[in-house]
Amino acid sequence: MIRHCVMLRLPDGFDRTALDAIVLGLAELVDDLPGADGFKCGPNRDFESKTADFPFGFTIDFDSPDALSHYAGHPDHVALGARLVAMCEDGAEGIAVFDLEVAGDAE
Repeated sequence: MIRHCVMLRLPDGFDRTALDAIVLGLAELVDDLPGADGFKCGPNRDFESKTADFPFGFTIDFDSPDALSHYAGHPDHVALGARLVAMCEDGAEGIAVFDLEVAGDAE
């Protein structure tokens, strides 16, 4: 399984309504894509004081690299991603992505 982790470096005073709309669109996309599941999002609480510049993030689980690739190239993802890039400080440089290969949940 691939856990796709995305952290956003958003400016002070970012438009929360616009972010919520993008996140909702991503959640709906994940619901419709085969091999994609478990969309989770929320504020970064940064309990270890290491990532304060990234106040928000989300994760998505994919059952294979091919499923992640399909998501990445999907036109809805491309459009929503462009909106995220426009919101983030330094554009695309303000988005940190980690694709972790992890064991699936125990059955």
